[in-house]
Amino acid sequence: MLSLKNRSILFILMVSALAFISCETNRDEIMAIGKKSIVPDLTGKEVTMLYSDSTILKIKLLTPQMLKYEKGVKEPLTIMPKGLFVIFYDAKGKESTTLKADYGVRYETSKRMEVKYNVEVVNANGEKLNTEHLVWDEEKKKIISDAFVKITTAKEIIMGKGLEANQDFTQYEIKEITGSIRIEDNQL
Repeated sequence: MLSLKNRSILFILMVSALAFISCETNRDEIMAIGKKSIVPDLTGKEVTMLYSDSTILKIKLLTPQMLKYEKGVKEPLTIMPKGLFVIFYDAKGKESTTLKADYGVRYETSKRMEVKYNVEVVNANGEKLNTEHLVWDEEKKKIISDAFVKITTAKEIIMGKGLEANQDFTQYEIKEITGSIRIEDNQL
């Protein structure tokens, strides 16, 4: 049986050996990190982007920071790490829907935007969608989510998992409804 002093020495030796092993670094791993670091091709602060079609404003995007990557990535992309606010306009140029989130990535080639964290979409009728993850497919003009969603209308709150909606969020389908709460007129 080991004495208390010998057990203490053995414990210190084991901890030291473990620390020594965990501090060992692989030179190739370190060199690979330097090769993988990609810097943005274009950066911007307090950016406002306008998208139009035949001189009609369709989308206005505002973001405090934008990082655009074109080289060294599989698909050119734009990252908005500090959040974004998007206004969609209808055919008459009237504001129809808004989208805001704390983080966003736009994939240029596939024409998709993925937004995360505190995502909120509000349509012209005042219906509001809240979720933590949403994908906007620009070509299909659809909004898709596989995350928890909450939709608040004038009459009810609907909660569920997964959603598919049109771009202006006037028609939507919740994949798995997990709850619904009726709102009385005097509650709001």
